[in-house]
Amino acid sequence: MCGAQIGGPDLATLKPGETAIQGQITQGGEPVSGYVRLLDSTGEFTAEVPTSATGQFRFYAAEGSWTLRALVPGGTADRKVVVAEAGGVTDVAIAV
Repeated sequence: MCGAQIGGPDLATLKPGETAIQGQITQGGEPVSGYVRLLDSTGEFTAEVPTSATGQFRFYAAEGSWTLRALVPGGTADRKVVVAEAGGVTDVAIAV
């Protein structure tokens, strides 16, 4: 993964002041591709992105509390109360 961080896509692509939530999905300890949904603090759908072949994802989000829902073949997992801070990067690992 040349140019990529362990927890997500290349941080060099972030612009100063951007708020991001990023990470990787694993299943059985191995990276797995699928989709990740971003749900707001009330559980409402906000966005969805496909992961890379190595399970990595990134959302540009507003500051606040979020839930991430990983959707992969054979499983689903939620990570609740993911806090995004203004101008920062929040790394999240999701095991399905």
